[in-house]
Amino acid sequence: MTNNTPVGPGTRVTLLFSIELETGEKIDSTEQKPAEFAVGDGKLLPGFENAMFGMKAGDKEKLLIAAENAFGLHNEENVQRLRRGQFQTNMELAVGLMMSFSDPQDAELPGVITKIQGESIEVDFNHPLAGKNIVFDVDIISVEQISNEILRVKG
Repeated sequence: MTNNTPVGPGTRVTLLFSIELETGEKIDSTEQKPAEFAVGDGKLLPGFENAMFGMKAGDKEKLLIAAENAFGLHNEENVQRLRRGQFQTNMELAVGLMMSFSDPQDAELPGVITKIQGESIEVDFNHPLAGKNIVFDVDIISVEQISNEILRVKG
C-alpha cells in the first residue's frame, strides 16, 4: 500500500467523514471511528465516491455535493394522497410522522405525512434529504489498490 494511490475504481478507502446540510446541521458522522469502503461496493452513494476521486491519504476537504448527486432531487410523483381508511383506525396521524409502508413487492418504503385534510392524507416518499445540497467533510486516512478495475464511461 502506498500513500500515492488516489481514490478511484479498484480502491479501498479508509476515512473519517461527516455529512452536513449547507446550514451546518450535522446529519451523519463517523465521529473518530474510521469507516472503510471499496469504490462501487454500495456503502456510499456514487456522488459521494466520485467527489473523492483523485484524493490521496492525508487529504482533507469539505466537498459540496449537489442534491442530484447526493440523495436526489425532490420528485412530486413520490408524494401520494392516501385515504384515511388505508391506515389503522386506532392510529394517531400527525404531520411529520414517519411511517413504514409496503410497496407492491412487499419491500419496506418509508414515508412522511406532510398534510392531513379530512379523509385525505398526503405522504411524501422522497428521501428526507432529497433536494438538499450536502457538505461532505472528508479526511482520507488510507487508499489501497485492491483490483485493476478500470472506469468505463458510457458515451
